[in-house]
Amino acid sequence: MGDPRRPRVLVVDDTASIRFLIRANLELAGFDIDEAVDGIDCLEQLRAADPLPDAVTVDVMMPRMDGVAAVVAIRADPRLAGLTVVMVSTQGHPASVQRGMDAGVDAYIVKPFDPDHLVRTVQDLVEQRRR
Repeated sequence: MGDPRRPRVLVVDDTASIRFLIRANLELAGFDIDEAVDGIDCLEQLRAADPLPDAVTVDVMMPRMDGVAAVVAIRADPRLAGLTVVMVSTQGHPASVQRGMDAGVDAYIVKPFDPDHLVRTVQDLVEQRRR
């Protein structure tokens, strides 16, 4: 489970290499990481989690349930609604970004991404939420 004082992030992406990249960078910044492979796996893990993670990073295009549908489900669940959610996607078109924002993400990062930008974004949002 990890150190309870360290912030924890659920990384959701169907591509193992992307999960690894996000995991490695966030772990170097002091985060504990859990992983999910799609939106359904994400929701199952969140609903079973106690305590909840401090943040979720989620891809858009995934099998079974995409990231936008997962974010809508997170925001609709009273227990999960306050989670920090960062969408990380190859879909950088303004309409795609707006779709993510409309679903309720706190930030939208386009792949390929600068790992330092991802880490700073997650750190800043987690710190804001903890205050």
